[in-house]
This record gives sequence, C-alpha cells and structure tokens, in this order.
Amino acid sequence: MFVTEQPQEPAFVVHLNGAGGPVTGWVVVDSLVDGLAMGGTRMTGSVSEEEVRGLARGMTEKLTLVGLPIGGAKAGIVSDGADRERTFRTFGRTVKPLLHGGIHLGIDLGVTPADRAVFFEAADYDPRHRARAVDMPMDWRTYYEPLIDCTGHGVGVAAITALEASGHGSSARVVVQGFGAVGRAVARFLEERGHRIVAVADVDGTISADRLPVSALEAATDEFGSIDRGRLPEGWRKAGEPDAWLDVEADLLILAAQKDALNAENVHRLRAPLIVEGGNLTSSAEARQKAAASGAVLVPDVVANVGGAAAAGLAIARVVPFDLPAEARKQWVFDWVGEKVRTNTRELLEIAAAAPGDALPQLLASRRKDRS
Repeated sequence: MFVTEQPQEPAFVVHLNGAGGPVTGWVVVDSLVDGLAMGGTRMTGSVSEEEVRGLARGMTEKLTLVGLPIGGAKAGIVSDGADRERTFRTFGRTVKPLLHGGIHLGIDLGVTPADRAVFFEAADYDPRHRARAVDMPMDWRTYYEPLIDCTGHGVGVAAITALEASGHGSSARVVVQGFGAVGRAVARFLEERGHRIVAVADVDGTISADRLPVSALEAATDEFGSIDRGRLPEGWRKAGEPDAWLDVEADLLILAAQKDALNAENVHRLRAPLIVEGGNLTSSAEARQKAAASGAVLVPDVVANVGGAAAAGLAIARVVPFDLPAEARKQWVFDWVGEKVRTNTRELLEIAAAAPGDALPQLLASRRKDRS
C-alpha cells in the first residue's frame, strides 16, 4: 500500500526585487527544521517561481532521505548571465537577512563557486559562524570546493546500484545528457568502473560513438559544459537536434541538465531501460508515468542527486569530523553520501518491485518515521 503525499505549501516565499540595484527572482523556503533551511541558487533566463518551489520541495525530500536535521530551500534568479558581478552583489545584499537568519544558499545551475563567493561577500556572510552551533574551523571554500564532484559521485553510486539490481553489473552502455560538473563526474565514475560512455549531450546537440573516452571529452569542454566540436577526434557522430540523445541505444541514461529534459512529448523515443536523474527536476511527472508504464526504471533526483546538498548539510549541521586531514575528510564525506544513496536506491527499487506505482512517497514516509 502506498502513502499519498498531502499538498503542502512552502514555509515562506520571498520575491526578490533587489537592494541597491535590480534583481528578479525568488527564495522559497519549503520547510524549516530548528530554524534552519538550505538549498542552491539557480540562474537562468527562464527560471520561474513554480520551478523554484519544486526545487525547494526537492531539497526537503533530499535532506529527509539522508536524515539531516535541516529544511529545504532554493533561490532562483532570472538572468541570462550578463554582468554577473553586479547581479550577484545585488543578490547578496538582498538575501543578507535570510543568510544570517539560518537560510543557507549555495550554487545550482548557472551559478559558479566564484559567483557564490561574490554574494557571500556582499552579504557579509560566513557559514563558519552560526548561532547555537560551534564554529567551523575552516572557511567554506576550503571545506566545500574539494567536494565539487560529490553530487556526481552520489549519482554514480545510484547508477551502479540500479545496474546491479537489474542484473547488468558490467560494461553498460551509458548516455549522459548534460556535461556540466555533474555529468562529467558521473561519466568519469562510470568509465572507471568499466562502463562505456556511448553518447554525451550538451546545449549544441549530441556526440556519440561506440566509446567516448571521457578524458577527450573533458579536454574539449568549458566550465559551463559546452563541448568544442572542433577539438574532438574524427569519426565521432554529431547530431544537432535537441533530443538526439534519446535515439542512442543504451542500457543507462543519466539526466544531468535542464528541467523536464524527459517529457511527455519525447518520452516515447526513450531507448534506455534505466534512467537516473543526475540533475534536479529533469523529468516531468507525465514522462515518469509513461516511462514506468513502458517498463523503464527511474531513480529520481531526490534519491540520486543528493551529494552536493548532503556535503553542505553535513557542515551546516556540524556533523563532519573537521579534525580529519583534508583528504581523509573528503573521503569521509564521499563515503557517507555513497552509503546513503546506495541504501535509498536499493530500498526504492525493492518497494517498486513489490507493487506498481510511485515508490518515492513510501520511502519518504519510512525516513520521516526514522527521524521522529
């Protein structure tokens, strides 16, 4: 029997107009736990309040699934990325009361660590210090930047766990849709474990071959995940159609880019029986229903895409053993995230195998019970 999730309004929504300059966007705090909430900041030309609400709800679910005592939040800035310095200084001044009041905002699609540094400075915000908590013994950049691949690591663990559950333990053919930081990290993770990347998609289309060495792809990729076709080896196939990645025969599809990349209009072209969401909100509800009806298995973002959120949350909740040497501390975080993702992926697939329907509400209900 499945648990039905009741509709829930966010704790509060802040509409951003800009302090000392114009900025358009929102901060949505979906839930608060002991006065704390956290989530990334997304900046695109099309981000909407509805999207930010969905992302904030996803943060609540991610943090619930990994058992961290923090609520979910998210910020969105409507911008094409022009004049980044001004945008993020204005954003920092605008959200300063939230940051100092227990709402930690980090990075997401369209926002870099350098951008985060700008809005932290503009807000005079230092995550090392928080009321009713011991101080972190290091600055945020020293702690967090070595963990940049933690999200990709978690997505990779989810993919490996799901492949093993499906009986496909080695040499799977993998399509990676989106080649930003997460897509690259997942591709490396899977290649290192013997799986074969057969297609990668970016904003300009899809590149495919019998095998795509990840190092060659990374050498031609900029920081925003755009691949320079002129630097690729001859013989690799290049398609400019936006959804050409759907037409590549594969065992596993990693969705690591834009919202609703898999949707009601294109899901009928799906050729991979296993999908793992490496990005946030990368499939629509209707697409997930249709994929399940066709026999495909999907591991949702709130199960797989938790690494970055968990790494930040571990520090905010002061759970990390900060006294460990840097490399040992990094390994501790990666191991912690990997174990949470592995356990949640296994349980999700077991619930799904036992009865038809959406397994996520039952998994969330189980984790809420564990926390109570």
